[in-house]
Amino acid sequence: MNYSVFIQTNQKQIVGAIVAEYALKRNSAHADQFDVKIMDTRDYPFFAAREGQLYLRDGVKRTWLNDDLQSFTPTRFMPPELMGYQGRAVVIDPDIFAVADIWELLSRDMHGKAIMCRMRSGPKGLVDRCMASSVMLLDCEKLKHWHVEEKFNAMFEFKQDYMPWICLKDENRDSIDFFESEWNDFDKLTANTKMLHVTRRKTQPWKAGLPIDWRPAEKFRLFPPLAWAMRARRKLFGEYGLLGNYKEHPDKNQTDLFFGLLKECVNKGIISEDMLREEMKQNHVRHDAFEVLERTPDLAPPGNPPLKLSAA
Repeated sequence: MNYSVFIQTNQKQIVGAIVAEYALKRNSAHADQFDVKIMDTRDYPFFAAREGQLYLRDGVKRTWLNDDLQSFTPTRFMPPELMGYQGRAVVIDPDIFAVADIWELLSRDMHGKAIMCRMRSGPKGLVDRCMASSVMLLDCEKLKHWHVEEKFNAMFEFKQDYMPWICLKDENRDSIDFFESEWNDFDKLTANTKMLHVTRRKTQPWKAGLPIDWRPAEKFRLFPPLAWAMRARRKLFGEYGLLGNYKEHPDKNQTDLFFGLLKECVNKGIISEDMLREEMKQNHVRHDAFEVLERTPDLAPPGNPPLKLSAA
């Protein structure tokens, strides 16, 4: 059987994607058993073809912008096609960093299911019953109905809504099972974490101080007036108007993990200093990244927990 891990990205999150790729191989004792592939939206022309067009998102017509921080999300459904609907795949966001051995997830018994994931947190999970497709274990042979370009284009014909697609609500529920939440640990890094997901976009460690470049939700079921205010903000001040700047992550360990991995990437020549400077110039990486790298402690060698963490 073929095994692959796929990382979604666009031009804005390419540094995170490269660091994520490095972490997967670094922290696996079975790195020769699987491939890691980065899926960049720039490599798939159907994304660029829809620039500036309206699409359906949670019942609201929004403008598709490839420059948005999360324009990569439809690529998470591409691995079965890219693998010829054969083999086993894990797909992750570019802000997810392996702490444990990904082979444990790739090679586990799926009990005949097509998809394994976890539930979203907060109202999205508890109220909307949205599943977190940001990390999925996929049996590609069972997903021959996944045709991403077709589904993507249907959003612009207002026949397909983005949210049920991304929440896996279009799938047969009997084909989905759940893995432990530690494989997609939302902004929590403990001794039990297997993959850290820095999911609170406003505090992604490599973005601190930069102007916010992601678009917030415009539908709030628990408090609809907030949705009205967000739509008014967009119409009056533009997509990113009044959103402010990225903040420091409140958990120093998560910052140290990311920059510890980035430091190793720079030292090994996986990411060049010139590339990092260019990403800083483009406002994709915080402008004090080199200063943060200098003060970041080295991670423990591979085969050991990278940081000393509590189990809480």
